[in-house]
Amino acid sequence: MRDQPATIADFAVADENGTRAAAARLAAVLAPGDIVALDGTLGAGKTAFARALINALPGPAEDVPSPTFTLVQLYDLADFTLYHFDLYRLATADEVWETGIEDAFADGVSVIEWADRIDGLLPARSMHVDLAFGVGETDRLATISGGE
Repeated sequence: MRDQPATIADFAVADENGTRAAAARLAAVLAPGDIVALDGTLGAGKTAFARALINALPGPAEDVPSPTFTLVQLYDLADFTLYHFDLYRLATADEVWETGIEDAFADGVSVIEWADRIDGLLPARSMHVDLAFGVGETDRLATISGGE
């Protein structure tokens, strides 16, 4: 289990429009070497957040599929390559090295769904976005922490 990094922001979103707005704010500050670790239970909105973040970045609008079966999807953007990982199907954390994640950590931006599956392998500079269900059906609570 990772040490709990300092919370940068705590906020609630009422629906997918709120998720898109929150993801766009984060997308505006991303740079090569950044790692966005998305955590939350099944259905909490990790893929929706990743999709919104990718579509908020400069470049052509993309159909952003979940990389559940391919494990990683690459997007060549104007300023960097974005690596979208979905680690749900990993049996062990060490399997992540087969995805080329070290290249993503070195020179791209990494957006990692189910990042808790590789907690011990994530660099300390990782930003964590923890998503949880809110009171209403579409309500979500998000906590952004970490980063250096």
